[in-house]
Amino acid sequence: MIPIQNKWTLITGASSGIGEAFAHEFAAKGSHLILVARSEAKLNALAEKLKQEHRIQTHVIVSDLSQQGSPNRLYQQCVERGLSVDILINNAGFATHGFFEQLSGTRQHEEVMLNVLAVVDITHLFLPDMLQRKSGVVINVASTAGFQPLPNMAIYGATKAFVLSFTEALWEENRKRGVQFLALCPGATETEFFNVVGADEASVGKRDTPENVVQVALRSLQAKKVYAIPGFNNYISAQMARFFTRKQMLYIVGRMLRKRH
Repeated sequence: MIPIQNKWTLITGASSGIGEAFAHEFAAKGSHLILVARSEAKLNALAEKLKQEHRIQTHVIVSDLSQQGSPNRLYQQCVERGLSVDILINNAGFATHGFFEQLSGTRQHEEVMLNVLAVVDITHLFLPDMLQRKSGVVINVASTAGFQPLPNMAIYGATKAFVLSFTEALWEENRKRGVQFLALCPGATETEFFNVVGADEASVGKRDTPENVVQVALRSLQAKKVYAIPGFNNYISAQMARFFTRKQMLYIVGRMLRKRH
């Protein structure tokens, strides 16, 4: 197993869902935690619970990573607190659903800022320290959405395709330099994600549990995989683009995600 005990793990989007599941699992394995999200009350409650249950250290940093400059402020707060991040989990993200031109331009801009630019900026800030130590792990939470375009969720699909491609490239760049990368690509998962989206159509297939998603991530790190897709059906659906033309895939996915009235 990758070294976790007594390491410092930073998790974005840590207040619920997959991020919270990562926090519970890593705390149980003895990792100290830096919990990052917008919800201060939820973060403080989680930090106190994990500190008491597992005798670890916790730090809470409240941040809206969809806003310009937030990644830099996050990094500076870690520096000021003397925190050296060993494991980085870029988990924060959200989706929108509907026709592109009918959705809020501001909301979609924030979606790109959080799902793409925050991942890039945070990784760029924390990676040099890991490389200097020749040790580190970066998990970027992508999605099965990253394997093909998503009509009616155009921005979300594009952002997750970016995260997948970006992480795969950094896996190769860093595999001999001591830092391991993993693109975690879950399908539909039982989280608040779909409440935020506000559309049941965005959920395709049986929903997985956040806890299982985290276990798949850990096994995939152990196996030094480039990407991980929890669930056999999710894996098959992610590979469909190999067997259909791009236009056929657009028809298939478009029908699945079409907004119902």
